[in-house]
Amino acid sequence: MEQGRVETTTSVEPATTIGAGPATRLWNVIEPYLAAEGIELDDLEVAGRDGASLVRVVVDAADAVDVDTLARLSRGVSRLLDDADPVAGSYTLEVSSPGLERSLRRPRHFEKAVGRQVRLKTTRPVDGVHHLRGILAEAGPVGIVVEAEHGPVTVAYDDVASARTVFVWERTPKPGGRGREERDG
Repeated sequence: MEQGRVETTTSVEPATTIGAGPATRLWNVIEPYLAAEGIELDDLEVAGRDGASLVRVVVDAADAVDVDTLARLSRGVSRLLDDADPVAGSYTLEVSSPGLERSLRRPRHFEKAVGRQVRLKTTRPVDGVHHLRGILAEAGPVGIVVEAEHGPVTVAYDDVASARTVFVWERTPKPGGRGREERDG
């Protein structure tokens, strides 16, 4: 591991029990505040080393989450964490939106990405391969279906080592420009 890199990472889904760990306690503190603001707590990650932690809060909403909203939410979450003190020692708080190419770590992430280009790595060969790229066709309770180049591939969530959406840059003609056939013709 590189020096200065994060050593431990915990990601959680909504907690069903209180006190199961720092990430679960954080989820229970942060999620009600964000829900009241009309924002979804999309993901939560606690990473740490040497007594310092990084608390990464990923938020999402039906409309785009702009920088001003992120700043406001960051101040609100910071106040909550100061009052509740669910993280031992010092920590850095990071509040962000998922971005164009987002990690897919929970079933809800996959559900929201249906119809998008994805890239994933599996823990064991699925249809003879460990790496898949294609359109996420379905996301169900136990797994996904990716329309890969060689056809549909079904992958259980338990077999996904890592996954993310892939932003596809579409080439658009320059405004007022002529196409190649007009120039050559």
